[in-house]
Amino acid sequence: MSKIRRGTHSRVVYWIKILCLPVALMALMGLSGCPAKPLSPPVARIEPHVTVIHGDTLTDNYYWLRNREDQTVIQYLKDENAYTESVMQPTKKMQKRLYREMLRRIKETDLSVPVKVDDYYYYSRTEEGRQYPIFCRKHGNLEAPEEILLDQNKLAAGRQYCSLGAYSISPDHKILAYSVDFSGSEEHTLFFKNLVANTLLADTIAKTSYGVEWSNDNQTVFYTTLDSIKRPDKLWRHCLGTPVAEDKMVFHEPDERYYLNLEKTRSRRYLLLTLGSQITSEVHFLDADNPTGQFSLIQPRQIGVEYYADHHGKQFFIYTNENARNFKLMTTSVETPAKKYWQEKLAHRPEVMIDGIDLFNRHLVVYERARGLRQIRVENLETGAVHQVEFPEPVYTCSPTGNEEYVTTTLRFNYTSLVTPRSVYDYDLESRQRELKKQDEVLGGYQPENYVSERVYARASDGQEIPISLVFRKGLVRDGSHPLYLYGYGAYGSSSEPRFSSNRLSLLDRGFVYAIAHVRGGGELGRQWYEDGKLLKKRNTFTDFIACAEHLIANQYTTAEKLVINGGSAGGLLVGAAVTMRPELFRVVIAEVPFVDVLNTMLDPTIPLTVIEYDEWGNPEQKNYYDYLKSYAPYENVRAVAYPHLLITAGLNDPRVAYWEPAKWAARLRALKTDQNTLLLKTDMGKGHFAATGRYDYLKETAFEYAFVFKMLNIAE
Repeated sequence: MSKIRRGTHSRVVYWIKILCLPVALMALMGLSGCPAKPLSPPVARIEPHVTVIHGDTLTDNYYWLRNREDQTVIQYLKDENAYTESVMQPTKKMQKRLYREMLRRIKETDLSVPVKVDDYYYYSRTEEGRQYPIFCRKHGNLEAPEEILLDQNKLAAGRQYCSLGAYSISPDHKILAYSVDFSGSEEHTLFFKNLVANTLLADTIAKTSYGVEWSNDNQTVFYTTLDSIKRPDKLWRHCLGTPVAEDKMVFHEPDERYYLNLEKTRSRRYLLLTLGSQITSEVHFLDADNPTGQFSLIQPRQIGVEYYADHHGKQFFIYTNENARNFKLMTTSVETPAKKYWQEKLAHRPEVMIDGIDLFNRHLVVYERARGLRQIRVENLETGAVHQVEFPEPVYTCSPTGNEEYVTTTLRFNYTSLVTPRSVYDYDLESRQRELKKQDEVLGGYQPENYVSERVYARASDGQEIPISLVFRKGLVRDGSHPLYLYGYGAYGSSSEPRFSSNRLSLLDRGFVYAIAHVRGGGELGRQWYEDGKLLKKRNTFTDFIACAEHLIANQYTTAEKLVINGGSAGGLLVGAAVTMRPELFRVVIAEVPFVDVLNTMLDPTIPLTVIEYDEWGNPEQKNYYDYLKSYAPYENVRAVAYPHLLITAGLNDPRVAYWEPAKWAARLRALKTDQNTLLLKTDMGKGHFAATGRYDYLKETAFEYAFVFKMLNIAE
């Protein structure tokens, strides 16, 4: 189940509109041949806002930046963007070279591996020069004529942002339900397309969340909507052809700590409604043949206990962390789903974390995590035979994909590593043979044997060993002469996977080492690893990251003068806190939509995600959490010291990390830092939390970031 949280690592791009451009600024933007001096950095006015809590006076000089309706706020963000543009103007040619370099590695006209559902094969494809995928299918066999279901390029025409939320085909394959977000606000509009007539239905539903599921009657759909803090809190039932105003609210979750998520079992028998907080969950189920029926509860919520369900035959399979920190697997009859009837199927193992399960008619697949790596455990439910899927590399990751059919002996999964491009395999659950269906092509002669991937360990201040995944070109000499790009996230139990990126070759081929710090707060080493990096143990995340940096320097992978660190969202908090604690340890910081105003945000329950995340960060209305949050919050702890070069990004429409968090942090840093190093704030005025939705725009974002790094490290092109 996907949790609502402050994002995974992501990027936000720059967009600026200025009606009247002075000659100097025109030159900066390449509109004139005249050279121009960089603009001066903007100075944010100081306007103290005082909060008294627990007898402590909290003064926020830049609170005024929260008012996006104030045109002086918008102008300030535009001024920062103009300054960023002026500083980066000398890198324009470098950005273009990097963009072309990364583009040349991509197969622009490409096709996904078709997914079989009943008598149809569904796939997407891309065309050279077009930003977005085209969603298609064929009927009967792969030689049949192509039917285009949805062309996202047409949806995105004339827009800065276009993100698909729902994409769901009715059971009879005649109607497509899809939703679109055009602003980055994560509020979607839901549409329905008749695939037989190739026409849109009149049914249109605004302000929906991500999830949409069909009942088996091909007429009834269930969808979720958001409350004032962008939490999916209501489940609705809509019958095609009826007025949306008559839709029935099926479920409302009033507790602001919980969010709704709806899924359909692979068996197509049940709809599962999961209500979840950061530490608790509860599941209700409905017969998909009876959409007007009532959802039934499996087991009432119990604070601190998570459980998740799936269906097989006459049973529910349930994995839970009750008295099992890394989860155990239980079964129970659909007729008697309550906890008192649960029977243990797979016992808790302290060294192995259950990440999820997949059920097929004859097989149980369990996704596990051991020694920091994902594993796949397969059990034949008829014979009881168990085996593990074998993987060839010491550092890798895998994930299921495209497993739509229930009656099958084939499991499809993605496999990738820091040197192996994403590969899609079909794995026979009985013969244990695998077939490579597709590996992403890396054009330009990429040879994986020219690169080395390894895992090393740093020792934290409390003696804990922190894994670091590394990749670099073969033959690299560890003499401290190489720049190193260190990435970290470390929150919500989310694991930072060692995946391949063809864009990253632009770093590796210039002598960079790329590293991922698997710090506490993530889930790489199980639930304890997560719990040791949250709430009143959150500082472990930051000190782990610092320990990783020190280890890499001590072992001569790099030096502090050549160390670049990057993190986004909660990972932006990580790099923000690390640079606050040890500013001299890093040379360049890339903080993408960073959650750096954590104390003030967690003090305001009207901000999206605040109440939901009390179980992650703590509620500062309680003094112990207030004091602890204040001790590490990057915004509160800006000091009059020298800082590294900083590139800070924000999205004006971001519902997860409000634009004012990075803006306020940048303003405070400008006012207090004692160095002459570069500090740039780059706010995308038309997007939200996540990266550019167009694939070419995404490459331009990456080229901009890399150009900033090269400029700050004096790496010539």
